[in-house]
Amino acid sequence: MTMLDMQALTALAAEALRRAGASDLQAEATARALVKADAAGLASHGVSRVPMYASHLRRDRVDGRAVPRLLSARAAAGVVDAGCGFAFPACGLAVQEAMVRARETGIGAVAVCNSHHFGAAALHLDPVAQADMVGIALGNSPAAMPAWGGRRPLFGTNPIAAVFPRRSAPPVQIDLSLSEVARGKIMVAARQGKAIPLGWALDEAGQPTTDPAAALRGSMLPAGGVKGAMLALMVELLVASIAGASFGAEADSFFEEEGGRPRIGQLFLVLDPAAFRGGEVYHQRVEALLAAMLADEGTRLPGARREASKTQASAQGIDVPHALLAEIRALAGEANPA
Repeated sequence: MTMLDMQALTALAAEALRRAGASDLQAEATARALVKADAAGLASHGVSRVPMYASHLRRDRVDGRAVPRLLSARAAAGVVDAGCGFAFPACGLAVQEAMVRARETGIGAVAVCNSHHFGAAALHLDPVAQADMVGIALGNSPAAMPAWGGRRPLFGTNPIAAVFPRRSAPPVQIDLSLSEVARGKIMVAARQGKAIPLGWALDEAGQPTTDPAAALRGSMLPAGGVKGAMLALMVELLVASIAGASFGAEADSFFEEEGGRPRIGQLFLVLDPAAFRGGEVYHQRVEALLAAMLADEGTRLPGARREASKTQASAQGIDVPHALLAEIRALAGEANPA
């Protein structure tokens, strides 16, 4: 592992994306988001994605010159067109637009269409919590899970995230995908030649499997059984229908170099507590519940581990595996030091 400070790692990732065909806007917004994920301890959504993103640029799965734009808007709602670029510039615009509308009307809902992989969902909501508002993020993704009772991958793992600000402490951050486990865990098991537990995935015939290779050819199982499947359906319908985005089954996998532009979607909802019972009531109620949770020994608030990781990364930097760093440096046109 090699330790790099966040600024240096961001610059390196951005240059790798530029050389693959991204504009400054696309490269810098994407690099910042990936490094932010690494800082939060989410390496699967961090700079490990740079080689694949660069490949998507070179193969025209992403428009590296896209400029997101507000496609339509009303008082409390809008749609941002990502233009088939990376998701991060478009999601940043959508969140800002939703915040403006929430300040004016109490609630802002902005969808994103023609988008790409949007990384760690909750991290898009950091500006919302900083503005003392509540945020919710939903996104669909290429098909990985069957409908309940089916065997053909139809829904994505479809992440859901929310942030709840606090006055004198980091916000509560809730972030989950709707598969039983992350697909990345199955990929790791396949590389290591290890079996996976029953209940994680189905093979191509729709049968439960412990073989990670068979699972990768088959489909993921939803978290919580039928309840997780219904949540995945809910996200799929909300995001794709409101944004006019592709369904997961219409989008090629993010994990493949070849394929079409995914054109998936995201939806951001921002609520201003001041427009409801007021900020004071909101904060009193939040702290009352959190105090009750923390009174139970062993309880950890969601997002606490990420905040601790961010603090450490800001002070010490981020550890990057040697092989990955060499690959990113090569993409950025840098000689790899011995």
